[in-house]
Amino acid sequence: MQITLSGHHVEVTPALRSYVMDKLDRIERHFDNMTDIKIILSVEKQRQKAEATINASGASLHADAVEADMYAAIDALADKLDRQIKRHKEKLTDHHRAQGALKNQKHD
Repeated sequence: MQITLSGHHVEVTPALRSYVMDKLDRIERHFDNMTDIKIILSVEKQRQKAEATINASGASLHADAVEADMYAAIDALADKLDRQIKRHKEKLTDHHRAQGALKNQKHD
């Protein structure tokens, strides 16, 4: 998996980079079929913004978060991405197939 982290009007310090990587580890535990992640950290006046695009198997997921603090924005972004990844993973698994096969066997 390739991770691209960039900053617009903000310097990406080693502390910010390691904080983002720690948050991405949590997301990676839920779904390991991600090909690349692009994260952009930006500052506009008093708004700290974190946005990310994840290219996973069969989907491109995008989320952004705006907070007063960059670390809070990264936390909110990680939560949004986590929910999207879980939803995407549920869509990939077919939950009804096994139940349908069991019902058909009972009627035979």
